[in-house]
Amino acid sequence: MVLLGWIIPSSSATFPSLLLLLFLLLPPLTIANFTNGPSSVSVPTVWTPSKPYDFNITHLNASFKVVLSRLTSGPSFLCGFMCDGSGCYFRLFIFQPTQDIQNIRPWTVWWIRSKSKIDTAEMRLTQEGDLVFLGANGKKIWSTNTSGKSIVGLNLTEVGNLVLYDKKDTIIWQSFDHPANIILPGQELRPGTKLKATSRGPDRTVRFYKFTPKDHVGFVASVRAASSLLIYYKTTNASKMKSDNGQVAALYKNGTFGEFEFYPTSLPQFISLGPDGHLKRYVYVEDSNDWSATDLLGNKIGNCNYPLVCGSFGICSHAGYGCGCPNETKQIEARAPSFGCSRISSFSCDSQINTFVEVENITFFALWNSVRANISNTTAESCKAECLRKGCSCTMALFSNQPIFSVGDCYLLSEPFSLMDDVIGEYSTSAFIKVNSSTNTLMPPSIVRTKRGGRTELILGTAFGAVLIFLASLFGIFISSKVRRNNVEDNDPDLPRLQITRFSYEDLKAMTGDFTIKLGEGGFGSVFLGALPNGIRIAVKRLDGSGQIKSFLAEAGTIGTIHHVNLVRLLGFCVEKSHRLLVYEYMCNGSLDKWIFRNDQEFDVCWQMRRKIILDIAKGLAYLHEECHQKIIHLDIKPQNILLDEHFNAKLADFGLSKLIDKEQSHVMTIMRGTPGYLAPEWLSSIITEKVDVYSFGIVMLEILCGRKNVDRSLPSDKAHLLTLFKCKAEEEQLLEMVDKSSGDMQLHGQEAVKMMKVATWCLQDDSRKRPPMSQLVKFLEGSIDIEDAWRCNFSLPSGRRDPSADNATRLLPSQLSGPR
Repeated sequence: MVLLGWIIPSSSATFPSLLLLLFLLLPPLTIANFTNGPSSVSVPTVWTPSKPYDFNITHLNASFKVVLSRLTSGPSFLCGFMCDGSGCYFRLFIFQPTQDIQNIRPWTVWWIRSKSKIDTAEMRLTQEGDLVFLGANGKKIWSTNTSGKSIVGLNLTEVGNLVLYDKKDTIIWQSFDHPANIILPGQELRPGTKLKATSRGPDRTVRFYKFTPKDHVGFVASVRAASSLLIYYKTTNASKMKSDNGQVAALYKNGTFGEFEFYPTSLPQFISLGPDGHLKRYVYVEDSNDWSATDLLGNKIGNCNYPLVCGSFGICSHAGYGCGCPNETKQIEARAPSFGCSRISSFSCDSQINTFVEVENITFFALWNSVRANISNTTAESCKAECLRKGCSCTMALFSNQPIFSVGDCYLLSEPFSLMDDVIGEYSTSAFIKVNSSTNTLMPPSIVRTKRGGRTELILGTAFGAVLIFLASLFGIFISSKVRRNNVEDNDPDLPRLQITRFSYEDLKAMTGDFTIKLGEGGFGSVFLGALPNGIRIAVKRLDGSGQIKSFLAEAGTIGTIHHVNLVRLLGFCVEKSHRLLVYEYMCNGSLDKWIFRNDQEFDVCWQMRRKIILDIAKGLAYLHEECHQKIIHLDIKPQNILLDEHFNAKLADFGLSKLIDKEQSHVMTIMRGTPGYLAPEWLSSIITEKVDVYSFGIVMLEILCGRKNVDRSLPSDKAHLLTLFKCKAEEEQLLEMVDKSSGDMQLHGQEAVKMMKVATWCLQDDSRKRPPMSQLVKFLEGSIDIEDAWRCNFSLPSGRRDPSADNATRLLPSQLSGPR
């Protein structure tokens, strides 16, 4: 059996002889250290990271267990478990064999980002053709989702491509389509795929670098930190990247990769995007047994044009003087200028005590890559005033003056990057770095926390607690002061333990710059950006009007006593006279609607990310419905109430409409509440269960997969209602046409998306008793169970009489708090 230039044994009898022949061709010491690990296996196969390990990776302080290997005298590849003290990853490495196996330097070319504990990790190639990574209790952590596609085997090719193939030798899934931060010779980078690298600065801000091809543009290199997305390189000649079908694509072959041309060599090589944003070509040097690196972008953009070449606020000198720090800042570490500079005084969001350090004759990498000015035709003073007004969402302002006029363009940066000098004065640009002119920063009250018998008690203050419980009793809401430890997911060491702080109103005024930066608003009030004195960003929800006491109690009494990784964390509260505020963790990527309802490539969310978001939502709801002391019904599940953190983990927010009921209760009677378009049919009877959340979840699933709103009146009338169009396409067996067309990656995974759509319809059945519980949906989404006959389309279509979404004037919209929170 021959498949794309590499050989797969056609029978078990010939395989050992071929493997022996391969080993005989290898250097003796290499053979001695790699005796286990074939290059190809058939279904079904199971691997575990059992000891002894095959070798140690000293510079990573980890051990490696080989599963598959492709060994040659040139570039070789290993696939298997990489384990350290906390657990195991599954990785594919490229390396160059040496006589001393302990000193090889393997490079990760593909990996599963999730980790499993050492004693529970398992990789399984199932009989159905699915490659899955399992954790505790057989929980599916990752999957290729290739069940039912006639997979017969898994092969690690000579070029380092891990592939699943069928009976006709057709590749069904390949690691080449899912690169990490490395691309290998013979690998193609197409729109929808990208190289990714992540780094964390001294201020713990996570920076995400991305290198990807885009149609009509070519290669684009960008960096994202918190809410800032900035481009630092774009291809100058996209015509060299055109494939046969006219798309922008780049195949790393014959000494050429897109617009990058190399001197051809037979030596092992690859291209890597580093955690500093540099794109480098690595070639193995036999004399030194090491890899030689060439910066591919350096001669195109210059060293000073990298986003963090001198770290935050650092100034890069074109004249070769290295990095420097502006006044009122200091270098974080003398021997590591790339760490950048920090403010000498502590930073506050209060605009009244901030001032600026001005740095003249500088420029900024993103100014050359089509970054838009926040304000045009303005003055330097107006630019600074706007930065002050924006509080913590502006850490530095750039003012590019127009020499023949007295006005210029103002750029407001939410995250600090490197600057570069402009000694010639060609760009007439100044930087205004925001610093604190006072050290009298308000500190929040200390947190009181005790632990007893495996439980955590929240002490909210005796007087306030008594008032809160008294008021809660008036509305039939019991606010528990104890949280069961098994309800808290605290396996993340960076996750703060459950704690609530009581803030004064003056504290929150200072932390939000007198409530100047509004993130969103709705029927219950507004949300503002702020920051704690230690610089950690927060979202402050201010409830407006005297009639919102019930909403305040519902939200505080619900989210304040529970903790889960898929729920937005409540950090504190304020109750003073008529002021009622809730302080939440800040979610820098905002609400889900911003990402799935925009046909903008910068907001494109790939299939795997959408799949993970759906799973995160399901886990959050399963926790509320089944794992808390009381059953909690959210009652307002929609994309605007699903927030995304820096890693695109989805978290449920806005519990102002939530309902707490005892677990013994099968249903509850309440007035209609929620958002049109997401309301289950049983709301007409006012007798509801937690299954109303399941219905809303089904609607949100379809919106995520289709990339459009449930009701979109900008479309023709026959397409305005998603459910109507969906049912029509289902009857015509054309559900592939429903998959989000604005995302190339979603189109590549169309069949998987259609399978997920069918699961959504299981949640939309008119009879709430036939909808699955959220815990069962979580198990299905994780792959630990199969749902038989999940394809059900017996749900009601929207109508003007039954579905309030048909009337935009219907007053049922309690909150649309969109934006970063």
